Amino acid sequence: MNSAVQDLAAEALFASDLQPSECPNEQAIALTVTAMVLCYGSDGCADDVAAEFGDHPEAAVRRMSWARHELAGIAAWSPPDRVIARATPATTRPRDGQRRR
Repeated sequence: MNSAVQDLAAEALFASDLQPSECPNEQAIALTVTAMVLCYGSDGCADDVAAEFGDHPEAAVRRMSWARHELAGIAAWSPPDRVIARATPATTRPRDGQRRR
């Protein structure tokens, strides 16, 4: 996985509702990352990461470490073309101030 794709996947997994306690398998992680990018785009996922690092830096470091560790085991994952296309433009985010976690 190239570094840009790896960064996008880590941000998407970080921003998802998937929890380390669920011990997700590779398929669950790949589906979650794909769904997050399709739904929120790269900007939406990155916004959540930034907000969490600002609000709860210690927890955010642990969660990002977990996300990167999980993705390191999925060397073969590559985003579908529709994910790449969706990741580029800015996306609409929830306006109610609620994060997805």
